[in-house]
Amino acid sequence: MQMIVEAAQEEDALDLVVLDVNEKTIIADYFVICSGRNLNHIHTIAEHVEQKLKAQGYWPLRREGYEEGKWVILDYASTILHIFRQQERDYYQLENLWADARKVSVERTD
Repeated sequence: MQMIVEAAQEEDALDLVVLDVNEKTIIADYFVICSGRNLNHIHTIAEHVEQKLKAQGYWPLRREGYEEGKWVILDYASTILHIFRQQERDYYQLENLWADARKVSVERTD
């Protein structure tokens, strides 16, 4: 989870939130949720995360939404990264959907 957070922060992901969903679902331990300013920014964040993790030997199990770019999902088994365009983030409100999950404190790694 930490490598994903750091890689997203390196590309200035907006409003990054980490939810500990371990006790709420079997699909993952953590959701990392962030936004990009536009399609190019969303792609840049996704590509950077993939490159950084591949360099450490981790490949996503699933990658969805990249072509459309409104909501990109990178599934790394225990951690799922959601990169939203702000309109989609406002619409789907994952943070509200998982409001009973514990928020994990993250700090900028600048």
